[in-house]
Amino acid sequence: MNLTPEQTAFRKTIRDFVLKELEPVASEIEQRGEFPHDIIRKLGNMGIMGVNYPREYGGLGLDTVCYAIAVEEISRACGSTGITVAAHNSLAIAPIYLFGTEEQKRRYVPPLARGEKMGAFGLTEPEAGSDAGATKTTALRDGDHWVINGSKCFITNASVAETYVITARSGDAPGTHGISSFILEKGMKGLKVGKKENKMGLRGSDTAELYFEDLRIPADNLLGKEGEGFKEFMITLDGGRISIGSMALGIAQGALDKALERSKERVQFGRPIKDFQAIQWKLADMAVEVEASRQLVYQAARLKDAGQRYTKESAMAKLYASEAASFVTHQAMQIWGGRGYMEDQPLERYYRDTRLCEIGEGTSEIQRLVIARQLLR
Repeated sequence: MNLTPEQTAFRKTIRDFVLKELEPVASEIEQRGEFPHDIIRKLGNMGIMGVNYPREYGGLGLDTVCYAIAVEEISRACGSTGITVAAHNSLAIAPIYLFGTEEQKRRYVPPLARGEKMGAFGLTEPEAGSDAGATKTTALRDGDHWVINGSKCFITNASVAETYVITARSGDAPGTHGISSFILEKGMKGLKVGKKENKMGLRGSDTAELYFEDLRIPADNLLGKEGEGFKEFMITLDGGRISIGSMALGIAQGALDKALERSKERVQFGRPIKDFQAIQWKLADMAVEVEASRQLVYQAARLKDAGQRYTKESAMAKLYASEAASFVTHQAMQIWGGRGYMEDQPLERYYRDTRLCEIGEGTSEIQRLVIARQLLR
């Protein structure tokens, strides 16, 4: 993969941090199921929470490729931290930066980009997951305020966030029409965080419900244009799919790393298992899937940086990388054998963490619909 000198140096910086600070505590984060506040604080100090936003808004001013590298390298050691960074950056900050007024951007983006505050994106509802247009949360205009009622579920960073971007139906138009986006803040009367979900994987990331009960917010907290929320979050999700593709790529690379190590250490029939063709072929297939994923993810990131359309490419990257990660972690588990199935080994964690990549920010089935529609336009 051809990277610029700046991108190469950035990868080394992230990799060094991950090896020193994150990898030694990754299993503990997972086993305790606690949000990695200390790691996130350190990443914020490094500028990683807003790596691809301009310096004038508190970011590092780097490109989307560097952002993808950051999520990849973090997820290579800890998927929980990877998805925390991804959701904060591409789902919480992005819509404010892309669609907010200058006043909104100046107020909300810098503390988020610097990691001083956490952000969350509230889209999913009990009946509005893949069918995002079925949003039932409502926002009614009342003078110079909006009154919001409804709920959101499976929201990453919900309990730890101080800034939320949520969607609500602000008009009577059916389907995807009449949905708007709003900025909420922790502590607003009527905003409640529900139970924290006990997940199969990514247990160190925070996932919870949000409830809105007669939540009154200033009219100025409307994000973008009224009734264009669906369009706005579709654009937001294009970038988010690069994030999940990067996360899946990182998990797959981490599993491949561990499989290579184990193949040299594990002895069967008097020989290291790396000497057997069956294992060599597994490793070869895994490496191909990882590299193909990397090419797709970085290509989508480059298109975004170039200001070109990347809807199809980001969906391809997310689809391929997430399914490749499932394949790679499965094969890595076979190479590790029974030892890999134990909770004190990272393979068991990788195996569980990768499942979310085929579900979050659009299932594999939705990605295929997106790709097909782009092909048939």
